[in-house]
Parts: sequence; C-alpha cells; structure tokens
Amino acid sequence: MPMNDPIGDMLTRIRNGQMRGKSAVETPASKLRGWVLDVMADEGYIRGYNKKDGKDGHPAFSIELKYYEGAPVIQEVKRVSKPGRRVYMAATDLPSVRQGLGVSIVSTPQGVMSDAKARAANVGGEVLCTVF
Repeated sequence: MPMNDPIGDMLTRIRNGQMRGKSAVETPASKLRGWVLDVMADEGYIRGYNKKDGKDGHPAFSIELKYYEGAPVIQEVKRVSKPGRRVYMAATDLPSVRQGLGVSIVSTPQGVMSDAKARAANVGGEVLCTVF
C-alpha cells in the first residue's frame, strides 16, 4: 500500500503507541524519518531509536517512547507541512511552540533541526511538525 505522508504516519504511530502505553513502536526506516527522530531524541521527547529488520524484511526503526511518572512525555504532536500544503518559513518567522516549551522541527538546507537551532543558524525552511 503506497504511503503519501511518511512523516505523518510516523507521528501517528508515536501518538497511538503512547496512548496505549507501549514502550516502543515500529515504523519503516528512511533518512528523513531518522533525521526527525534524531531531533526528537536530542530534545528529550523519545528515549532513542535503533534500526532493525522489520516484519516484512524491509528496514525499520524501533522507537523507544519516553514516559514521566506514568504519563507520556509527548503531550501533543502535530504535522504542519503536509503533502497537499507545504509550509515554508524564514528564520525570523519560525513559530514558538507553547511559549518556547515545545519545539518545531524544521527541514533546512543545513539539515533537519529544531526551531531554536534554525534561528541560531539564521536559516529557514520547511516546518515539518511541532512537538509539545
């Protein structure tokens, strides 16, 4: 089955896994998904991830979800730029998520990074998602 929005699918798997209290979820592997997961791990929203062979033999990521006192660390994750509507912003226009408590993940010419790092590097790009 073809997938139109791989980042949206990964975020939905993370959201669903945390709602069910799972310790880990699995998603197909790709470079972009790995870069987004790197930012989420650096910001402390997930414990980490590792690459393995999936059930169908294709490479997959096993994402270790993070909880604090029984509650999921990720309270809200939203896809901003979608296949039908891409959202690009300059470094000065990047949104602050929940007055700086959350993070926007941005795909820039210098790689995928958080909104704070993009502002510091003075680069804009496609806003992939927001995490709080």
